[in-house]
Amino acid sequence: MGTEGARALLERAGRLTLQTGNLLNWGCGRKKCPVTPSEEVRDCIQKTLTEWSSKISQDQNQETLEVLECSVAQAIEKINPEERDELKVSAKLFIVGSNSSSIRDAVDLACSALGVAQLDSVIIAPPPVEDGTNLSLEYLQPYWKELENLVQNNKIVAIGTSDLDKTHLEQLYLWAQVKPSSNQVNLASCCVMPPDLTAFAKEFDIQLLTHNDPKELLCEASFQEVLQESIQNVKAKKWIPLWLLRYSVIVKSRGIIKSKGYIVQAKRNAS
Repeated sequence: MGTEGARALLERAGRLTLQTGNLLNWGCGRKKCPVTPSEEVRDCIQKTLTEWSSKISQDQNQETLEVLECSVAQAIEKINPEERDELKVSAKLFIVGSNSSSIRDAVDLACSALGVAQLDSVIIAPPPVEDGTNLSLEYLQPYWKELENLVQNNKIVAIGTSDLDKTHLEQLYLWAQVKPSSNQVNLASCCVMPPDLTAFAKEFDIQLLTHNDPKELLCEASFQEVLQESIQNVKAKKWIPLWLLRYSVIVKSRGIIKSKGYIVQAKRNAS
């Protein structure tokens, strides 16, 4: 049945949730090294789609699911409850083509996938502002309010930001009820941490982290391309990615990564 069955399921579903599972379990992303974050995401999505579609049976082909779950069973790895206290579960959430209400869905799915009640930290990367528009506190507020609600509901312990300069970080800090515990800085855009940002972060106990993620880790066109490459003749242009969550599970005492993976959600435009 293979890709034909997968294509039929995709044509009937309204949403697609893709989980790569633990990349360390099945060598996803090891093809070439080093890879850029965007290349890794594309590679992992493609391998997951290909593996999943190859296992679609005739019985599954007849199903109509509003939310279609795409995953590779052998790669899914839940955390042993007895080991939970020894592990730190962190995530970075990239909002692609959706609004702030998707944040809860992403966190709930991550918790479910890993078998945990809460995530230790979540860093938010809101969608890039449109050309000619400046980033503002008003733009960030809806996303931060959703994160604050999740902290208050014990779904997240600590929340952080990405790519904020000193001015925007200070504005967010002064406004927020739940203060940002960290701010990621892209070293591709600045080789040295800005002194004013460093001073502010030190004064208010905000951890400055570095990253090399592009502004758009997974854009709409890229997602549609990898969908088309993985499943022949699928109507890829109808599928719009909503968000992408990258998680890592780290052994606290040793600082090594025990698990790493991606969760992606997309919706199908009916028109």
